[in-house]
Amino acid sequence: MVLRYTADTAAAAWLASSRTPAEQLITFGPADYEAYARLRYIPDPTSPDQRETDADVPADRELWTPQARRALHVLAPFTATPDQCFFCVWEGVAGSALSAAERQGPLVTVPHRRYVLFTGRLADYIEGRAEPFDGDSAPVPAFVWPADRRWCFTSDVDPHWAGIGADQAAVDRLLATVGLDVVQAMPTERLPAYR
Repeated sequence: MVLRYTADTAAAAWLASSRTPAEQLITFGPADYEAYARLRYIPDPTSPDQRETDADVPADRELWTPQARRALHVLAPFTATPDQCFFCVWEGVAGSALSAAERQGPLVTVPHRRYVLFTGRLADYIEGRAEPFDGDSAPVPAFVWPADRRWCFTSDVDPHWAGIGADQAAVDRLLATVGLDVVQAMPTERLPAYR
């Protein structure tokens, strides 16, 4: 299956019109959820001056895309609309995931970022068969949400983690999933960052 590019950005208006502070919006999504968590792609820094390249990452740790897919798999039962999901991809993503025409827009615009919008079935993305986002080296979408907006998965280009907003039951399920490095989060607090 294919995630379909859509020039109709109306489904993302809730992001563009959100009153959530910009940094919080692009890292956790809108501030309307009961609970938040962070999916750590790599462990948090252990010192204030640590660089991401110096992180102590086990050799067998999955890449970012497989981790994102696993987290989205856990979130899938917490929506009534898994067959109608939306995927925002940052316009600056490297490689051939986006065509020149898609990068031209219309784009979803929030403070400090612009995104190309796709729509499709969550299962197709999770199973890695959603062209052009198939394979383990495919980019992780910056935002993923179902049409009913029961949760929002946010993976900005800067942090070493993805932010997730959902109800507490969904966050609890993420926290309890073996093999996912997920911690509860407070989006308004200062969060770990590499230099």
